[in-house]
Amino acid sequence: MTFAQVIGHDRQKDVLRRALTSGRLAHAYLFEGPEGIGKRLMALALARAVFCLRASGCGECSACRKVDHHNHPDLHLLEPDGTFIKIEQVRAVQRELSFRPLEGSKKICLIDGAERMNPSAGNALLKTLEEPSPDTLIILLSARAEGVLPTIRSRCQRLAFARIPRETIKAILVERMGIGETEGHILAALSEGSFLKALGKDRDLYLERRREILKALSALSPGSVIPLFELAHDLATREKDRLPEIIEILQAFYRDLLLHRNGFPESEFVNIDLVDKIRRVGQRESIRSLQSKLDALAAGRRQLERNANRELLMDVLLLRLAA
Repeated sequence: MTFAQVIGHDRQKDVLRRALTSGRLAHAYLFEGPEGIGKRLMALALARAVFCLRASGCGECSACRKVDHHNHPDLHLLEPDGTFIKIEQVRAVQRELSFRPLEGSKKICLIDGAERMNPSAGNALLKTLEEPSPDTLIILLSARAEGVLPTIRSRCQRLAFARIPRETIKAILVERMGIGETEGHILAALSEGSFLKALGKDRDLYLERRREILKALSALSPGSVIPLFELAHDLATREKDRLPEIIEILQAFYRDLLLHRNGFPESEFVNIDLVDKIRRVGQRESIRSLQSKLDALAAGRRQLERNANRELLMDVLLLRLAA
């Protein structure tokens, strides 16, 4: 993966290219931004450029191929072991970084999910950042930089990565991946600027399962609590690992209803394949009720992030949406 092959993030590419050209790479970087938008790809592109035998990240030399296959002896990848990155993992990498590079000019450590270092692991890494070796480069990746120790953040050069524009994702899905216009529009809108979401395991959720969930939701009524609780139970158990994405789908649907009630063109909708449903459901909703339901969804999302009881959360949320 070269810089040119990474989609978007032109400012970040320029920063890193200038640092490489001038020989003034920082000893540590913190790449921060949402999941799935290209931070890891950018870090690997930087590693390839550092190790490349032609000093260009050519993709053809033996060093570049080793980076692509994650078997370069001077590249060390550190990821959470279960929930956290543990101190034993950090210490093992520190031992590797203490030796001279075997093939490249530097040793590079890529820490993915840096906000998930437990306190002891973070403090152990801090010692390495406080006394950096000139032939070591550490790249931290984080979707939640505020979860990284402030003392670590202060010792890194921070590069913020923004979500990829919806239009860019749609164009690539349609023109390069051969996905239909309608599906490309929906995937681009629901992926929130993340190719990982658009092309990953949740693709079926955003297309087929989304239609099933919204059909079941629009059939609910406050007077029929049994179907409501059955749907809540189904989502909280069968879909428990995808509840954040399901709430995003519900938010997009009610946003479409609000746009419809305010007279926006249908091309602005996320669910452009459900225009008839949006028109029909929109007739029984007021702007005030839609705003209230969007508030309920936002509150449910916050509670989910705080590890609230999932089934109780979905019971209350669907009751408010069916009202």
